Amino acid sequence: MKIAVLGGTGLIGSQVVQDLTAAGHDAVPHSQSTGVDLVTGEGLSAALAGCGAVVNVTNSPTFDEASLDFFRTTMDNLLTAAREQGVGHVVVLSIVGVEQVPQLDYYRAKVLQEDLLKAGPVPYSIVRATQFFEFVDAVLAWTADEETVRLPATPIQPIAAADVAATVAEVAAGRPLQGTLDIAGADVFTLDELGRVTLAAHDDERTVVTDDTAGMFAAVRGDAIIAGPDARIAPTRYRDWLTA
Repeated sequence: MKIAVLGGTGLIGSQVVQDLTAAGHDAVPHSQSTGVDLVTGEGLSAALAGCGAVVNVTNSPTFDEASLDFFRTTMDNLLTAAREQGVGHVVVLSIVGVEQVPQLDYYRAKVLQEDLLKAGPVPYSIVRATQFFEFVDAVLAWTADEETVRLPATPIQPIAAADVAATVAEVAAGRPLQGTLDIAGADVFTLDELGRVTLAAHDDERTVVTDDTAGMFAAVRGDAIIAGPDARIAPTRYRDWLTA
């Protein structure tokens, strides 16, 4: 099957392309660098021509209120082009527990993206993942200085990007779910604990200070972004990934 991967040159998208290609599909990566712009719609219809499925792993350039307009515009453009080209399956990557954190503009924007997809004219699948291993260093940097890293005790269940990509590729090659599949890492940490594990692995001598007002994840309450009992649990463990 020919499958378009929008955002196909990024962290997840490039691995989705590799996994689909390895499985024998004609996976074609698309991004602004290849002449496809989801915001303006430029090149989109041509990119979807002849495709049985399209994967959308593009991301908003900001996490603020502007992300709402980004996802509204890009999903409208994608669904219009997919319908015109007769694409039979649209797959979107979202976030576990996203509807439970309305305090965050970006999470509300992802809920909007999901809702537009569900109400749209094309059969769909949503893959919701927990936070990626690869983003932990960036999360630590948000609230760090030369001596300390301030992090809330928010429970999270991180996952390797490779495991996310493999699941997205599997779903894209199958029949539309007309629903949502959650995928999460094997271990639950509090974010401050995860910070200590990460710094120790990097021989970083900074101190992690538990601060429930620090950073974006301070807005998360309880186990909101922990996967439920029906989630698929990925095989890669964070400590193993750190030392690989």
